[in-house]
Amino acid sequence: METPAWILVIFLSVALAVFLVLGIIVLIKAIGITKQAKMILEQGQNIAEKADDIAGNVRDMTTVGGLVKHFVNHYTEDNNKKKGK
Repeated sequence: METPAWILVIFLSVALAVFLVLGIIVLIKAIGITKQAKMILEQGQNIAEKADDIAGNVRDMTTVGGLVKHFVNHYTEDNNKKKGK
């Protein structure tokens, strides 16, 4: 091979090695970002579930049926405790 061909082969080999190393680094960073995104998504789902529970509790305590249910449950629990003693 002639000298310009060798120079071209060396240049392309170095460029390929650089891009390969950069590609590996980008892949590792992307995996880390997806793990963090998954954790954020799980935390968001937990927050949404808790907010739904809180809304359900508020709804139960502000409706007539919810209040009656609460007092009936409380009354029956007290009666069961007295009978158990």
